[in-house]
Amino acid sequence: MSKTFVLVHGSWHGGWAWDAVAREISRKGHCPHAPTLVGHGPNVSRAGITHKDCVDSVSAYIRDHQLQDIVLVGHSFGGTVIQKVAEQLDDRIGSVVFVDALVLADGQCVLDNLPAEYVAAFNGLASASPDNTMLVPWEIWRDCFMQDAPELAARTVWEQLTPEPNQVNHDKLDLKRFYSLNVSKSFIYCRQDKALPQGYFHPRMCSRLGVFRLLEMDGSHEVMFTRSTELADKIIEAS
Repeated sequence: MSKTFVLVHGSWHGGWAWDAVAREISRKGHCPHAPTLVGHGPNVSRAGITHKDCVDSVSAYIRDHQLQDIVLVGHSFGGTVIQKVAEQLDDRIGSVVFVDALVLADGQCVLDNLPAEYVAAFNGLASASPDNTMLVPWEIWRDCFMQDAPELAARTVWEQLTPEPNQVNHDKLDLKRFYSLNVSKSFIYCRQDKALPQGYFHPRMCSRLGVFRLLEMDGSHEVMFTRSTELADKIIEAS
């Protein structure tokens, strides 16, 4: 049976980050969608973008395309977005899948879940920018996000990234409704992910989901580029 997937990207990315995964999902007979969050991607205004704006842009995409019985997938920061989208559109969501994603507790913001050195670096970069945005430094990207790829491949992706509106990382989320939803949840854990210290994604983030299915695979944080076929298979399996 064909399934509908809505793939939500993380910080600095756009819907383009899912291109290779989406091709694999489509090749296997399913229907993938990969919207770009508002305030993300090239040549757009980022000033004043909030977390709610990001959530609303995905919900609007789903409504505009009249999507139903969705497998909602979130990577990294996108995990926090799909938590709120699931609240808004629970009647359209069949299951949610987190790919080494942040899973916030009720009342938390993104920065509450990052190491202190990341918080200081990101806030410092945003404060120095004209529009309160920040971009992950190349050295961190190379060593911690896409360390399993050849340097040229990692740099090619890094050069496509765009600055992240930092307000989205400060907005605290009311997630009481998410944690009351009766929706199937899965978490895909990438064993060589160094974006956050060991134990952050699994078990710290995923354990917040309560009853959920855990799937594991090899790969860094950016598995959509380095292991797109395997990731597509895992997402379909998780659904």
